[in-house]
Amino acid sequence: MDEITIYTDGGCHGNPGPGGWAIVVIAGGIAKQLSGGEKMTTNNRMELMAAINALTVIHNTPDFAGCHITINIDSQYVKNGITTWIKSWKAKGWKTADKKPVKNQDLWVQLDQLNASLNVSWNWVKGHAGVEYNEVCDQLCQMEIAKFE
Repeated sequence: MDEITIYTDGGCHGNPGPGGWAIVVIAGGIAKQLSGGEKMTTNNRMELMAAINALTVIHNTPDFAGCHITINIDSQYVKNGITTWIKSWKAKGWKTADKKPVKNQDLWVQLDQLNASLNVSWNWVKGHAGVEYNEVCDQLCQMEIAKFE
């Protein structure tokens, strides 16, 4: 197995409000689903938690060592953050361009560590556009959110 494909999603009702995250990991022709949530959170934190949980699964599965991972994500915030903005944030001591603290730094640090330890490509997909596993993730998120409402 050389390639792993992952879909992620996160969301919440209200912002902040009850939230959920979900992932689908496709490896060796098998699709596995995982999801979770929090009683009070934000949409961005749930998008980050989805990515962190996805990479944690890969990192903790010895059979996946050395595989290339493609993450399909509908969050421009996470995709741009991990592929572009994070370099500047770290160089500036976790400050944004306008010198304010980076929001969700705790999660960005976790995601950065996981991303650096793996061979990951980040691919943005349009949400709510009929992309099969993105839609599955969205449905799982909604089920997680409903647990807290």
